[in-house]
Amino acid sequence: MKLKTLVKPLWTATAILALAACGNGTDQQTGPAEKNSDGKYDLTINIGKQQDENAGRYASGDDINNNPMTRKTEEDLGIKINTSLLGGDASSYNTKLRLSLTGTEELPDVFAAYDTQIISDLIESGRLRAIDDDIEKYMPYRLKEIYDQFPETFYPVTKDGKTYGIAVAPTFEDTQVMIIRQDWLDNLGLEAPTNMEEFENVIRAFTEDDPDGNGIDDTYGFTYQGNGIYNVGWVSEVSPLFSANTGKFLPGIWQENENGELEYGSVQEGNRKTLEKMAEWHANGYLFQEAAATGAWDAMGEFTQGKAGIFIARPWAIGSVSDLIENVPGAEIKAYPNIFQDNGEPTYQQSSVNDGYILFNKDFDNMEAFFEYYDYIYDFAFGTGEFTYGFVQGEDWDEVDGEIVFDSKLFNEPKEDPFMPGKTLVTKNAPSYDRMRPYYDVVNGKTPETGAELRVAASLLSDPVQVHAYALAYEEMHTFVPNLFNGEPTETMKRNWEQLQTLEKQTYTNIIYGNAPITAFDDFVQEWKEQGGDQITQEVNEWYQTIK
Repeated sequence: MKLKTLVKPLWTATAILALAACGNGTDQQTGPAEKNSDGKYDLTINIGKQQDENAGRYASGDDINNNPMTRKTEEDLGIKINTSLLGGDASSYNTKLRLSLTGTEELPDVFAAYDTQIISDLIESGRLRAIDDDIEKYMPYRLKEIYDQFPETFYPVTKDGKTYGIAVAPTFEDTQVMIIRQDWLDNLGLEAPTNMEEFENVIRAFTEDDPDGNGIDDTYGFTYQGNGIYNVGWVSEVSPLFSANTGKFLPGIWQENENGELEYGSVQEGNRKTLEKMAEWHANGYLFQEAAATGAWDAMGEFTQGKAGIFIARPWAIGSVSDLIENVPGAEIKAYPNIFQDNGEPTYQQSSVNDGYILFNKDFDNMEAFFEYYDYIYDFAFGTGEFTYGFVQGEDWDEVDGEIVFDSKLFNEPKEDPFMPGKTLVTKNAPSYDRMRPYYDVVNGKTPETGAELRVAASLLSDPVQVHAYALAYEEMHTFVPNLFNGEPTETMKRNWEQLQTLEKQTYTNIIYGNAPITAFDDFVQEWKEQGGDQITQEVNEWYQTIK
């Protein structure tokens, strides 16, 4: 499959530097693993991973190291995947990685890391393998073309011209859409909002004009999460409201200005206008009144309970609020694009393009085998080869009476709580690529062929609202902006960032809640700069010049 290469490969330059620096042989491949006469390896790769989500029900006698997927991998490739370091959540997993630096935990052959500071510490420890040469030799072409498109994912794992890891399955995440009570719009004769003025009109009406027609003052316009930085990135989002006045300079992230320098979004002047408007809306009751003390998931629950009329989230969130349809007669949900800026430009949202990084023990010398395995599981992302429909027949897909089905209750051997093969890979989740495209294609009439397209076609019958939301999200991918600073925290960040983040959260919340005047924003910007912000900006740009 030929993918369009959008940028120059980052490792082309780093590989040249690495080869020039490898005269002592420190990072040279000591020899690929031997294959037997059947073209298979005979080796075990010990992995470390965070697994904070349910992996489905294991059959009797099975576990994370002995299950249908690990057995299939060993049968197909001769590679046994053995999880030797496992963390149930980010905190426990990071603790185990830090213990490996002290020798308390053994560092696996291949493992994921999610924290740029830990990655930096591991590189500094000398215990990671530089893989520039391995990428050139062993990474399959179709994967190289994917990684070419996301050069920024190499920043945290590159030091002194060498590359010490690869991003986990780089791809754009699901774009967020505006999810609205369509029945409320219809009841009030309104259209979905397309700019800040229309947004205000709709949330006012949802609050004051009894959109559910029950004669009770029990509804309001917009729910969002406000117990952190005002840029969540997945559900109960609020950043498009700030983007309406700042463009790509979203709260909490760094973007490039017209001079090619990075600036921090939260201190941009346009935020002042949004905060002033949100304070007015909060005072009028148009917004979720407990947002500052509520996490993203619970804030979304306000919509599920029939209280709020709008929230912003990734399309899968529609399934998470489906109880509304069951519990409220006549309730109807529909997804729309986010509002536009007054100048006609879109509002933007932050995109994360990978889920952590894969790192390698310096003593691991079976990189050819690893890349063969990594390419093998990528068949799932492309819907080709070994995993056209799914990973394991009878577990995540089946063929029943000549039809491919994905509902485990309809399998030849029906299952209520099926095993989830994608949770037992070297990555925390199954790799994906261009994952919103199948929704767009099927909705627009393409005959389903791949497993992903067949899944969409099945979902189109059972959950058309969510499928159409994904198709819309695909059209909105141009609104994605990545955080352009993703390196190790700078020296001043290590000392001052937590304090500055607290100052930011308190200032934004106090203004919105009416506990501080709008001039508090000006004071915040000045204080942010004086308490290390200016120095951090300088350090961030020094880093940025090194990777540019």
